[in-house]
Amino acid sequence: MSAEQKIRWGIIGPGTIAKTFAEGIAGSSTGELVAIASRNPDRPGLGDGFPGARIVDGYEALLADPEVDAVYIATPHTGHAEWAIKAVRAGKHVLVEKPIALSAYDADVIFYEAQKADVFVGEAFMYIFHPQTARLVELVKQGVIGDVRLIRSSFGFDMGSFRPEHRLFSNDLAGGGILDVGGYPVSMVRLLAGSVIGQSYAEPVSVSGAAHLGQSGVDEWASAVLKFENGIVAEVSCSIMANQDNTLRIIGSKGRIEVKDFWFAGGRKGGTGKIEIFKGGEHEVVEVSDDRHLYSFEVDAVTAAIRAGEKTFAYPGMNAAEALANLRVLDRWRASVGLEYGVEKATSRTKNIVGETVVAGDGVPKRQIPGLAKPASVVALGFEFFSNFASASLTLDTFYEAGGNLFDTAFVYGAGKTESIFGDWHTSRNVPREEIVLIGKGAHSPLCYPDVIARQLDQSLERLKTDYLDVYFMHRDNPDIPIGEFVDAIDAEVKRGRIGGIYGGSNWTRERLDAAIEYAAKTGKAAPAALSNNFALAEMLDPIWPGCVTSSTAEWKKWLNERQIPNFAWSSQGRGFFTERAGRDKRDDEEIVRCWYSDSNFERRDRAIELANKRGVSPIHIALAYVIAQPFPVIPLIGPRTVGELEDSLSALSISLTPDEVRWLEG
Repeated sequence: MSAEQKIRWGIIGPGTIAKTFAEGIAGSSTGELVAIASRNPDRPGLGDGFPGARIVDGYEALLADPEVDAVYIATPHTGHAEWAIKAVRAGKHVLVEKPIALSAYDADVIFYEAQKADVFVGEAFMYIFHPQTARLVELVKQGVIGDVRLIRSSFGFDMGSFRPEHRLFSNDLAGGGILDVGGYPVSMVRLLAGSVIGQSYAEPVSVSGAAHLGQSGVDEWASAVLKFENGIVAEVSCSIMANQDNTLRIIGSKGRIEVKDFWFAGGRKGGTGKIEIFKGGEHEVVEVSDDRHLYSFEVDAVTAAIRAGEKTFAYPGMNAAEALANLRVLDRWRASVGLEYGVEKATSRTKNIVGETVVAGDGVPKRQIPGLAKPASVVALGFEFFSNFASASLTLDTFYEAGGNLFDTAFVYGAGKTESIFGDWHTSRNVPREEIVLIGKGAHSPLCYPDVIARQLDQSLERLKTDYLDVYFMHRDNPDIPIGEFVDAIDAEVKRGRIGGIYGGSNWTRERLDAAIEYAAKTGKAAPAALSNNFALAEMLDPIWPGCVTSSTAEWKKWLNERQIPNFAWSSQGRGFFTERAGRDKRDDEEIVRCWYSDSNFERRDRAIELANKRGVSPIHIALAYVIAQPFPVIPLIGPRTVGELEDSLSALSISLTPDEVRWLEG
């Protein structure tokens, strides 16, 4: 794109904020508004406030319009992620009105999609780009009030009375103050806390919130305290049913700074903003004047990023990492006050993130696992790290749509939350039970006893919303209990049909598994036919958790090869050992150092890096391909925290290693 070429804008959601943004486009030097999209294009007065813009019938039509370079999305919050991703996939650059998404998990998918599509995506916090904000940050960096100790910031207004028809009072539309205006004070205090330590932003180490949830379940007024690692404490508040003074206060060791309506700067259509400094009985006013439209700054910032080939803002405070960090604070704020929107629950969130029906794909290869009637994907998806259904469903949907059908759960994961999420997921998506292979685990220490198995299965099956598990593992072993008692207890569940395929031990030794097989053969009971131990290219030196067992040693490999018992391997990629988090000179991550650092493991890591460079992939891909390439069945359990991490792991499935390469990697 040439330096002279203007960005041609289209708008989805032509409401009040969109009209203000249109004024910003008109006041910019680099943009022009060419089209607005509406699902009701014949509505009287629709074009008011959008002079010269074509009215396009439907959002999809605007995304298909070749005369539109960039799209501004101003739908209600619940439509932001869907239409941002659709616009990105249509090859458009995108600016999304804040919040860019309902959660950091949703927003991460948007930025990931933009990277894949090679287009720009940004979140529209207009005040960040105004000269007043830059001047304020400069004053703090200069130490005009000494060391910053406290920051207080608010954004609140009064709607007057409860209005059930208004989006701000709709739980299903993610109403309330935290998402609508709470992001402003949060983004400002993070920006200021970061500037003190020479960073573009800081992420709080703790977030503690309180809120009044009104009759519709949205936050009508709310506050939170943020504590930063550098000692700064910030108090933020927002409201839709309480007028606040809306003044930013930065309190330092030598004075304080106050800014009224910091997000408004000098005014929507330009003017003079005032930064007041109080120090030692003196009062100084720093004026920042600019006659440009407030929103024109972000329009030109988008253009600058696009012209530079950036996929997100390069501007301090608003790049992808910072937008995600801001939403993580809002997520924590909401969680601390118990605020979940109806659209985030399984009963409402029955489609994927772009509003489409979830359909099984065929991209992930499947294999026949001994003892299982159905083919299972060559990797299993675990998802114990997610906070709620909405966040976990992103990876569950993506894995299933890619062709994955093997899922790993356990009674203890998230105190049962993982099982409940999976039950909600497969029923809300109408996924046929016969198409999925479900792993469950129970009897984790300290409750590792035979009589626990049936009781926990009762709860697990209820949470999972199924009658049976395809694969069951006793999550730990208790050597003080005769092995036959465990075999008897699980055999009873096999006979009841609640374990419909195979069972075995997770973190069992070879001796105990052999003893269990021998006991089952003598008594005519169902024999264990699976294992779930650690297995990776790097040998685990010290157990990650108490009671863990690795099966990566030469003795284990010989045993597995002789018996051909499938191992559903956890930590199959070395928990970061094959990424840049590890290295001979890197010792910040205590777990990686304790569990994986050895000369032999680093030699294997070196070879993985060498082979990855030859193949044009990452070392972690080689590590996963190594596990799958064993001469005995190993099914890696992967636990990606984002859709990007999931798709990155799945990309390794196309790598085929020869037996010679496997032996060379082992040294």
